[in-house]
Amino acid sequence: MFAWFRELSPQERRAFYAAAGGWAMDAMDYMVFTFVIATLIKTWGIDRAQAGLLGTVTLLVSVFGGWIAGMLADRFGRVRILQVSILWFALFTFLNGFAQNFTMLFATRALQGLGFGGEWAVGSVLMGEIVRARHRGKAVGAVQSTWAVGWGLAAVIYSIAFSVLPEEYAWRTMFWIGILPALLVIYIRRFVSESSVFTETQKRARESRASVWEIFSPSLVRTTVQTSLLAMGAQGGYYAITTWLPTYLKTVSNLSVLNTGGYLAVIIVGSFIGYLVSAYLNDVIGRRINFFIFAVGSALITIFYTLVEVSDAQMLVLGFPLGFFASGIFSGMGAFLTELFPSRVRGTGQGFAYNFGRGIGALFPTLVGYLSGTMSLGAAIGVFAASAYMLVIIATLLLPETKGRLLRVYD
Repeated sequence: MFAWFRELSPQERRAFYAAAGGWAMDAMDYMVFTFVIATLIKTWGIDRAQAGLLGTVTLLVSVFGGWIAGMLADRFGRVRILQVSILWFALFTFLNGFAQNFTMLFATRALQGLGFGGEWAVGSVLMGEIVRARHRGKAVGAVQSTWAVGWGLAAVIYSIAFSVLPEEYAWRTMFWIGILPALLVIYIRRFVSESSVFTETQKRARESRASVWEIFSPSLVRTTVQTSLLAMGAQGGYYAITTWLPTYLKTVSNLSVLNTGGYLAVIIVGSFIGYLVSAYLNDVIGRRINFFIFAVGSALITIFYTLVEVSDAQMLVLGFPLGFFASGIFSGMGAFLTELFPSRVRGTGQGFAYNFGRGIGALFPTLVGYLSGTMSLGAAIGVFAASAYMLVIIATLLLPETKGRLLRVYD
C-alpha cells in the first residue's frame, strides 16, 4: 500500500514533506478553536450561534484567501505563495490568543482565514503537478491525511493545557502555540523547487496570459460549478461535525476534559486511516466511485452517531468509522481538482472551487448553532451533515472520471 512512496523522486518527496507539513500545521491551528468553544461560551457569555459564527468567519474569508492565493500562484509560482500563506495563518492564529472579547477574536479569525484558504489551494496544486500521474491520487491524498495529525496535535495540546493551566490561560496558550508552523517556511525556501509544469506554462504564457475570470468562461464554468458543489458538500458535512463535536461530547454527553480527548483520539485515528485508505483507493477504483462510497458512509454514520441514543462504549466504537468516512472523503479532492482544471488557470480554478465550497459549507456550523436552539445539538449536527453529503453524491454523478490523466503544460 505504501510502496509508491519509495518510488518518489527526491523532488517529489521534498514537495510532499512541504505540503504535508503545511497542511498538518494548518489543521492544528484551525482545530484548536473547536476545543475552546465551550470555554469561550462560559468565559465571555456568548451563545452557541455566536460561537458558531467564530468558526464560520474563518471559513468564509478562506474563500477569498484560496482564490487570491490561487491567482497569485498562477502568476508568481506555487512555492513562493505557499510560504506566504503559511506565514499568514500562523501569525493570525498566534494573535487569536490575545483577543479580549468576541469582536477582537472575530477580527483575528477572519484574517486567519486568508492564509487558511491559501495553503491548501497552493500546496495541493504543487503536489498535483510535481507527482507523476500513477501516484498522484495516493500522494495528494496522503498529504490530506496529515490533517488528522494536526487535529491530533490540537487534541494533545488541549488535554495538556486544560489539565495543567487555569482555564483563562489554557485557551490562550493553545492559540499562541499556533505560531510554530512559521518555521516550516525555512525548509520550503531551502529544499522545495517549483513544478516544471508551472515554469513551462509561464514561458508559453508570456505571449498570452490567461484571465483570472477564465474559470467562468463557457468552456470551464460547468467544471467550476460542479467542483464547487463537491467541495461544498464534503466540507459542509465535515465542519458541521468537527466544529461542534467537542462541545457535544462535553455538554451533552457530559464527558470530562480527558475523556473528551480520549473519544476524539479514536475519531482522529479513524480519520488518519480513512485518509490513507481513500488515498490508495483513488488510484485503484477511481475518483468518482471513491467519493460516492465515502459520502454514503459519512451520511449513515453521522446520522447514527448523533441521532440514535447509544452508550458511552458504543459511542467510542462508532467514533472510528465516523472519522474514517468524514475525513477520508477529502483524499481525492486535491488530485481530482488538479486534473479537472487546465494548467494556465489551475491554481485559480482549484483555489476558487475548493474554497468557495468551503465558504458555503462554513455556514453549516453557524446554522447548527442556531438550529440547536429549537432541537437537540446532536439532531442539528445530524440534519446538516446528512444534507451536505447528499450534495457530494450529486456532484460525483455529474463530474467525469480523471484517474490517470496526464497534465499537459499548456492546455
